[in-house]
Amino acid sequence: GFVVLANAWPVLWRAQREGRLATTGPYRWVRHPQYAGFLLIMPGLLLQWPTLLTLVMFPVLGVAYARLAVSEEREVRAAFGDAYERYARATPRFLPFRIRLRTAPA
Repeated sequence: GFVVLANAWPVLWRAQREGRLATTGPYRWVRHPQYAGFLLIMPGLLLQWPTLLTLVMFPVLGVAYARLAVSEEREVRAAFGDAYERYARATPRFLPFRIRLRTAPA
């Protein structure tokens, strides 16, 4: 998780300074590598501090990051339009692969 964070922040910082969409480095694989990094770190924190509070906070923070990601995506979509739409269609939000849910045959 820390490696993901360390690699994501400079890419985002550079893209923001240049006024462009971050699509390189970890952003090539997921749209929110910084949140994915935090989500990877949390199980380790739960193992290090196995308390009721850390157990409760794990899913709470997961939901909070998911909601924050959706909110940020609205802002980025407004700023970058079609370029962001293409990027979002090609790049998963948190996991570097897409989970396809099967539906029951009709």
